Amino acid sequence: MTAGRTGRKRPTISDVAKRAGVTKGAVSRALNNGTGVSSGTRERIRQAAVELGWSPSYAARALNGKPLGTIGLVVRRPPEILDFDAFFASFLSGIESVLSGEEHATVIRFVPDAHTEAATYERLFNDRFVDGFLVTDLRVDDERPAMLRRLGAPAVVVGAPEGSSDFPTITNDSEDAIRGLVRHLVAGGHRRIAHVQGDPGMLHALQRRWHWEKAARDAGVDPGPVEYGSYTIEGGAQATERILALPERPTAIFYGSDLMAIGGYSVLGDAGLSIPGDMAVAGFDDIALASFTSPPLTTVRSKHRALGSAGARLLLDMLKGQEAPASTTLGGELQIRESAG
Repeated sequence: MTAGRTGRKRPTISDVAKRAGVTKGAVSRALNNGTGVSSGTRERIRQAAVELGWSPSYAARALNGKPLGTIGLVVRRPPEILDFDAFFASFLSGIESVLSGEEHATVIRFVPDAHTEAATYERLFNDRFVDGFLVTDLRVDDERPAMLRRLGAPAVVVGAPEGSSDFPTITNDSEDAIRGLVRHLVAGGHRRIAHVQGDPGMLHALQRRWHWEKAARDAGVDPGPVEYGSYTIEGGAQATERILALPERPTAIFYGSDLMAIGGYSVLGDAGLSIPGDMAVAGFDDIALASFTSPPLTTVRSKHRALGSAGARLLLDMLKGQEAPASTTLGGELQIRESAG
């Protein structure tokens, strides 16, 4: 609402100076670097600012070269992803749990392509809309880390394997959980286990596939067929149709996300196949719906909210001048339910 509609105006630095009985220059020095102002005067100015509800505007802080208290998240996916994706809602909740406590904010931009993505990163940082970035969905041969280095932008890469970026990374280590899943399936008599992979260009999708392949070989079975499901319910359903059409059909399917597994449920039901009697099924993420499917879905729990909070904390520490660890790892957890026998 505008000042004309409410009859009130936002307090200014002049109002703070008048309340504290000092000059505007003294207020500016006290609130920016504290030099040239006695501790008693600085406390009087701080108290006056609190009483008036005054805070420096983002524009003024940007002009003075001060940190804005904002971090950027540029997502090359459609905004509708928030309606169904298991990762982003929990991830954003984790970020907000950290930023809200420190009066920081997140600037989120959804972009359609690589060109717009690069331009958005440059605009947000060069025009001082954000202080640094959380980078998600790291891709094969991803150019963003090198671009952010050129910009001089602080960043933390989230969800990517250790060593995939020269920026600090934070990721869920699902290797042990996927190994446990494969062992469970093999112990149940399964010798042909298929995998439905998410986006083949994303490193986290490849990482889940690599863990599945290694676990299968370590368990003494050949990795079964691979299909791609694009991390969507529809993609999972279509991948399942292709698997069922194979001459030698597997007896178990490990989906790279719970949403793809739920899409597979519908196809398996339409084909008259029971879960887990005719086909054992497992997913990845442990979304809220996973334990309420029929039968409840076996899955690997990925700590999306913890990734968001840990990534935000790491980036804030970097912005304060602290040295960040090269990599931070959170462990995944296997949730055995009825769908895997």
